[in-house]
Amino acid sequence: MLLLSCSDLSRAYDRGPLFEGVSFELYHSERVGLVGPNGAGKSTLLRILANEDTPDRGDIRLHAGARCMLLQQHQEFAVGRTLFEEAKSAFDELLAAHDEMIRTADALAASQDETQRKTLSARYDRLNELLRHHDAYSVDHKVEEVLQGLGFSRLDHTRELCTFSGGQQRRVLLAKMLLAGPDVLLLDEPSNHLDIDATRWLEDYLVQQPQAMLIVSHDRYFLEKVTTRIFELHARRITTYPGNYRQYLRLRQERYERELREWESQKEYIEKQEEYIRRVHYGVLAKTAQSRRKALDRIERVERPTQITSPAMHFGDVVRTGDIVFEANNLGMRFGDGPPLFEHVNFSVPRGKRLGILGPNGCGKTTLLKILLGEITPTAGKVKVGQLVDPGYLDQQLQMLPDDKPVLRAVWPDPDPSIDEQEMRDLLGRFGLSGEIVYQNVAELSGGERSRAALARLVAMGVNVLVLDEPTNHLDLWACEALETAIREFEGTVIVVSHDRYFLNEVADLLVVFADGKVQIIHGNYDTYEMQRAARTAEEKGLSVNKVSRSETPSVAGRLPTKPPKRKRQFPYRKVEDLELEISKSEVALREIELSLETPDMYRDANRLKQTMKAIDDAKQALQSLYAHWEEAVELN
Repeated sequence: MLLLSCSDLSRAYDRGPLFEGVSFELYHSERVGLVGPNGAGKSTLLRILANEDTPDRGDIRLHAGARCMLLQQHQEFAVGRTLFEEAKSAFDELLAAHDEMIRTADALAASQDETQRKTLSARYDRLNELLRHHDAYSVDHKVEEVLQGLGFSRLDHTRELCTFSGGQQRRVLLAKMLLAGPDVLLLDEPSNHLDIDATRWLEDYLVQQPQAMLIVSHDRYFLEKVTTRIFELHARRITTYPGNYRQYLRLRQERYERELREWESQKEYIEKQEEYIRRVHYGVLAKTAQSRRKALDRIERVERPTQITSPAMHFGDVVRTGDIVFEANNLGMRFGDGPPLFEHVNFSVPRGKRLGILGPNGCGKTTLLKILLGEITPTAGKVKVGQLVDPGYLDQQLQMLPDDKPVLRAVWPDPDPSIDEQEMRDLLGRFGLSGEIVYQNVAELSGGERSRAALARLVAMGVNVLVLDEPTNHLDLWACEALETAIREFEGTVIVVSHDRYFLNEVADLLVVFADGKVQIIHGNYDTYEMQRAARTAEEKGLSVNKVSRSETPSVAGRLPTKPPKRKRQFPYRKVEDLELEISKSEVALREIELSLETPDMYRDANRLKQTMKAIDDAKQALQSLYAHWEEAVELN
């Protein structure tokens, strides 16, 4: 069912248009990821859809009776309001309906007039059906479930909201939105301020919800798991891609290569025609040349495709360290008389390795970094530092850059006479900072710009060990990809704390994981950790089943499931062989359509070219559906 549609939306500010002519539709149970570079207008678009901003042009239509809600960044809470009271206020309308139903029941019991009794009885039935439909009789249980999933303990329920941090208060707003359950959820960075466990819970929760969603997120792992479609906002327009984030990456590259071929083919055709016209524009073939010139003038020119570019980050050459950079022996840390943050931590960081550290908020990740750097003394154990180790630390708040200095001087505070200013400008350019921005004060930079300037500062320092605390916090997806490439190519050693699972998966080959009050050492990336975690979970479940089997009677044990339940069919039953034959035919047909783009005649007719491009997109979407049908048939037939 169509829940929200917009057509020809445009919005501009002083610097020019953010987007123009944007049109799309959102359907029931669709989860759409909205991606694009910083400053493209993603948050502005969400505010316009939520009626919190006004477009310069265009229309927005919401299905009759449907509710649309935007995740707020900040909100003033009532004085004295507790966490549980605020979360439960998401059900104020239902609670009011419940109170009205009670009053109606009392009036019905006291009424002696038959006509009035019928009216009251009908109202009572309507209210009861409304409450039953929305499962309003288990409101407290829903509130507890969502608050627990988002990382709040039972002790937090009675705390006043003013005692929570800004990040915790934003989680309260997310909890209220999830509990309110609007028909269209507009989620702007919903996983911000969530640790990995809470993010996992949120992913599972959203996947099970029936509402339509439009999600802005820099968390690629989150987009990978949750989304069913991707909107890319770039060059002032939206391009739609079916599937999740990984499919989007593949389809985006395929689309760019196809459009580039179309542009090059048309360009080559036009150049040949213009060369012919130049050669024969006089004499007996002049009329032919004139005819071809008119035909060229009628051609609708294909624009050269563009890609979202990322800065070509590179950390440069560094001095070689000893074979072991850091060695932690039986580390433990506690503050005062409180419980230990961690105990008995042992690991070593060989030269050239990339160590990732992850875990929930407050578990001691940043403290561990500062112990390695010698800024904090552990309460137990010691750290051995290797030879020629010169670490550079990028903190979460990016305090290494003074606010009151221009970017150039903040990155290059003590000018080296062997390096001229142009070399420093080239360095900043490698991190996407060029032009007049290098003379602006650091305080005037955006979060992403400041983060990239801090990374450039590490290069200027010439460090051979990068110690990075949440380096992707302010970077867009493309800058994250550039940073990942730079880290993989770095010849030194890297230690990074991050909640970004996709980032850790791309760069880490060793992990220190804080989980369940313990510290685990994982020799591999995040996928390795997830596989080990899943294996442990499956083993624990298997052990519990075995215990029940031994303790219960044979008849009870015999009823225990031995296989996981099969998934439900989403497609009608078809033989695998029939599907494979149709897939083969569809692939051949798609190839034939694509080959037609290589003929020069195609570019003489703009309508025909547009129809052909649409046919290719339709054929690819049909193939995606066939592939999914085939996978289901292989599993369930």
